[in-house]
Amino acid sequence: MGKVEFIAIAAMLMALNALAIDIMLPGLQEIGASLGVSNENHRQYVISAYLFGFAVSQLFYGPLSDRFGRRKPMFAGLIIYIFSAIACVFVPSFATLLFFRLLQGVGSAATRVITISIVRDVYGGRMMAEVMSLIMMVFMIVPVIAPATGQAVMLFGNWHLIFVFMAVLAAAVLLWVYIRLPETLDPADVRPFTLGSVARGFRIVLTNRPALCYALASAFIFGGLFGFINSAQQIYVGIYGLGVWFPVAFSAVAIMMALSSFVNSRLVGRFGMRRLSHGALLAFLAITGAWLLLTLFGPAPMPFPLFLLFFAAAMFQFGWIGSNFNSLAMEPLGHVAGTASSVLGFMGTAGGGAIGAMIGQAFDGTTLPLVMGYFLLALIGLIFVLIAERGRLFQPHNQPI
Repeated sequence: MGKVEFIAIAAMLMALNALAIDIMLPGLQEIGASLGVSNENHRQYVISAYLFGFAVSQLFYGPLSDRFGRRKPMFAGLIIYIFSAIACVFVPSFATLLFFRLLQGVGSAATRVITISIVRDVYGGRMMAEVMSLIMMVFMIVPVIAPATGQAVMLFGNWHLIFVFMAVLAAAVLLWVYIRLPETLDPADVRPFTLGSVARGFRIVLTNRPALCYALASAFIFGGLFGFINSAQQIYVGIYGLGVWFPVAFSAVAIMMALSSFVNSRLVGRFGMRRLSHGALLAFLAITGAWLLLTLFGPAPMPFPLFLLFFAAAMFQFGWIGSNFNSLAMEPLGHVAGTASSVLGFMGTAGGGAIGAMIGQAFDGTTLPLVMGYFLLALIGLIFVLIAERGRLFQPHNQPI
């Protein structure tokens, strides 16, 4: 297939994960009311259960795809995703819903781990960063439309229809992958699926300092994003009273992230991943620091246009950080791409999901837990980047470290 179709199919595979999270946001209140969940913070478990299943199962898909190729494990994951979405339509209780959401996360992990492995199979270096940026740009369109899509779907029925929509879309993507996506694993890179082989692959990943540190930095930065996703409905609707306009505000920030990913794809070949991502991380830290000071000492709550301005500016930097950090982590691990994608994905999702859950559960009717979380996580991320680069930022991509 051509480059455009390759990017489109990879973006749609990864977008199924974002869809499973963001399309749920408008329905959380109705799900809670329907299944007897009175505590608003407990409704966030619909997101957290999915992320937990998504995080843990990533550890298995990588080694499986290094042994059996990329296609078969991808098909298995998509089938689990579809089955779980259909099962959620018929759940009798909140606990059962959480179980199938966890299982849906297990299926969705294949779309994340194996898609990144496929990209690494085909591209490397700055070209991988450029392709990943374009994939992330399309991927970021999903948060733009997903909440509004969830709201629109619920106009024709209740929250159950959201899961029907997810199952139908995933089935269409499965058919596209089956017909058009070839096997990309080089036969020379096939690894045996044994305990010893998997352990050696994990050791290769975990002992590579730049890969490990960039993965940890990503985990902490993504923790802030997960924290926002968990508490977005409470902030936009509960604090600022946006009501049905909540998806519009949510989409505005996602548009900035998509635009940022597109700009990164145009610039990364010229300036390199390190220069762009390091500059974005420092800007992210400065913006969230100023945001925190105004939250602490300014009017409470902060006027919504100012809140949205700070948030959009911070997340524009996020678009430069995410794809470049991921490419920098994967770059030295092409010979174990599947296992590397598993380990790094697990660290990012499990770590980020746990941090995001803590931020979400800390919601106290104000935006302070979210804003303070963003600043502190950016600071921790910078520390890990400094460790990865031995204290030297903005070095060219081919500079020895």
